[in-house]
Formats: sequence, C-alpha cells, structure tokens
Amino acid sequence: MSLLEVNHLVVEFPNRHGTLRALDDISFTIAPGEILGVVGESGAGKSLTGASIIGLLEPPGRVASGEILLEGQRIDNLPHEQMRHIRGRKIGAIFQDPLTSLNPLYTVGRQLIETIRTHLPVSEAEARQRAIGLLEDTGIPAARERIDHYPHQFSGGMRQRVVIALALAAEPRLIVADEPTTALDVSIQAQIIQLLKRVCRERGAAVILITHDMGVIAETCDRVAVMYAGRVAEIGPVHDVINHPAHPYTMGLMAAIPDITVDRERLNQIDGAMPRLNAIPPGCAYNPRCPRAFGRCSVERPDLLNAGATRAACWLHDASAGLEKAA
Repeated sequence: MSLLEVNHLVVEFPNRHGTLRALDDISFTIAPGEILGVVGESGAGKSLTGASIIGLLEPPGRVASGEILLEGQRIDNLPHEQMRHIRGRKIGAIFQDPLTSLNPLYTVGRQLIETIRTHLPVSEAEARQRAIGLLEDTGIPAARERIDHYPHQFSGGMRQRVVIALALAAEPRLIVADEPTTALDVSIQAQIIQLLKRVCRERGAAVILITHDMGVIAETCDRVAVMYAGRVAEIGPVHDVINHPAHPYTMGLMAAIPDITVDRERLNQIDGAMPRLNAIPPGCAYNPRCPRAFGRCSVERPDLLNAGATRAACWLHDASAGLEKAA
C-alpha cells in the first residue's frame, strides 16, 4: 500500500485579474522507505507541491480540486489544528534555510524536547535523552553538551542537521525535504544526503526530496518526477529517467548537465523560458520550446503515457502520434 497518494491535485491562486493555476492535475504515489525526487526549473511547482502536502500553502493559494491521502487518510481538507498535529507527528519538514526553522531565542534542546513532548507521551527526562540521541544520530559531535547551545552557535551544516533531528523528533512516516542541501557546501551536502538515505533505510520513512540539482537526485532517490509549468512531465525510476529520458524536456535537462569526459566549448541549453502562470500556452506547455513538437502538441494536452520504463506527458509516446506526424 502507498504511504502517500496525490491524486489529480490542482492548486490555484485567485487574484483580481482572475485565477492562476499553479499546479495542474498532479498525481503520484510514494511507498514506505522510498525516496522520491521532485526536480525542475524555478517556478515549475516543486516547492508548491511540498507545501500542499504539508498543509502550508500561502494564502490566497488553495487546493481547488484533487486529494492528498496519507496512509489512506485524506489530509488536504483537514481543519488547521488537526493538520498541525499530523504535520509534526506523521509528516516532518526540512527547509532550505535552517534559520527559518529554528527559533533563535531557544536552545536547540528546548526546541527538540518541546516537539517530542507535544507528539509523544514521554517525560521531560525521556524527551531530553531522546533529543540527545537524535542529535547524535544526525552527526552532531558532543551532543550532550551542544544540546544546550543556541542556533547561532552552530555552523550552517550543523544547523541543517539540527533541523533534520527536529523533523525526525516525532518519528514521522513521511519527510518533505525542500532544497535541504542548497545552502551547504559540497562536502556537507554529501553528508546530509547520506543521512537522509540512512534515515529511510533504518526508520522506513519515505522522503520527498525537492531540488533543482540532478546530481543530488541521482545520488539519493529511487524515483524522480520531473516538473514543468505546474505539471509532471515525466516520472519513473531515477536510473531510467537519467539515462533514457522519454520527454523532450527531460532530454534537454540531461543534455544541459556538464560532462567532464567530453571536451566542448559551449554547454547545451534549452532555448526560451518557462511560461508565466498567466501565459501558459494551449496544448503541451513545453511545445514552444520543444524541438520535436508537431501539430497536436499545440492544441491538445497530453496526460502521462507509458514510455518504456518511465511515464511521460508527451504525444511522442501515443500510438497515434506516429500516424499524425507522418500525415
């Protein structure tokens, strides 16, 4: 059974000029112990997908249709207080900037202990022991002393470890990690990635890893969803999406990654830019930039179609596409 199911999710932002559709019919599942990567350019809808799942959509954003199920329970329509409890107990969140997740006025120990005692029936002393254990698990040296330090006394990499400890405090089933390594240098990135993988393996938690870095995706994830203009363009096992991309946008992303074994003066790039929300073209949103677009692409929008080991929202993988292009 899937731990998380996202079915036909639509997120809209009403404004005085009308309604902008920021996520348009997003569907995917994630199994216990799995790491699903969500990748795409800025503005593709990656972070919005994560915010929808953890119930932190910024007003006036709202889930307009579709549903989000966690362990079979629908969570997108829950009252604020109920969702707040689920967010700490069943869903942990790790954000890009650890300073936004930590209160600078409280020691990290107080923040961990409060989180643990809010969600688990333990005494103050038990919660403190558990907090020290979490800091040790996430690689904080001398955790027994450092538990009484304030966030500003930790380096950026160490603060991010504290945030991961906070996210794990109530033993959640799902962790939503939004760009958790972007602000860190490469060696610390690698350590944080190994930590996330170990958490999955040892605790059976599922992770949604939101990033724009294909290197992080390749190193960390079991499956990946490539997003473009508020939709999933392609989804499948990481190895297949990276080595045998089926959607022209994914092909462009892969071709744009520098290859140290090839000597060339210019990097490949995808011409043009992702459309603004108020100017998404009809048909496939990628068609103005797509080198393989044909007539149908500009009038009819494709759903995810089987494309070998992955699924891609592209008419190239429809049985009738070949007939139309040949005509």
